[in-house]
Amino acid sequence: MNVYYWFGYHVSRLLARFFFRFRILHRERVIQTGPVILASNHQSYFDPPLAGNASDRPIYFLARRSLLNVPVLGWLLPKLNVIPVEQEGVDRSALKGIIRVLKRGECALIFPEGARTLDGKLQAAQPGLGLIIARTLAPVVPMRIFGAHEALPRGGGFHFHPITIVVGKPIYFSEADLQPRDKNLYTRLSQRVMEAIAALNLE
Repeated sequence: MNVYYWFGYHVSRLLARFFFRFRILHRERVIQTGPVILASNHQSYFDPPLAGNASDRPIYFLARRSLLNVPVLGWLLPKLNVIPVEQEGVDRSALKGIIRVLKRGECALIFPEGARTLDGKLQAAQPGLGLIIARTLAPVVPMRIFGAHEALPRGGGFHFHPITIVVGKPIYFSEADLQPRDKNLYTRLSQRVMEAIAALNLE
């Protein structure tokens, strides 16, 4: 964990607890060694740093390539394990980057929905996560974020609202889960994870 990531990890947790009474339920379910995908719903810009607090080790995640054109962010984001992605269409280079990270035995954060929700409700899963699962067979830890949409809604302002992440039980995949290898395979795998996310509730 480099010094930039370490600083961002601890500062984000401190600020989230102070402003949003941030908490993570069932954090012990997160796999802390070997390749693993953290899969979460996507409610706001707060999601990546908050979801990153679920693991004790560095997490790699995707962020809009255009952010690298912003002064300071363009220098800082790569040091925070950001893999740039084009939001228009399918960015295969970004997907290959995530696959390389997982094959090295690292941890990656993926938002199956692809984009932030507009109304706070869960969205349909995109096939990108399924492709990554099929290529790596990495276990997936489903997580559901509550309250981030109310704290920072897409297109809205900033609000002080409690944020909680609920961690689900890991999902393990095998070659049998890749059958049949038809055109719906990636969507089917992504949807399986999305259903696990939807089943999580505040306790």
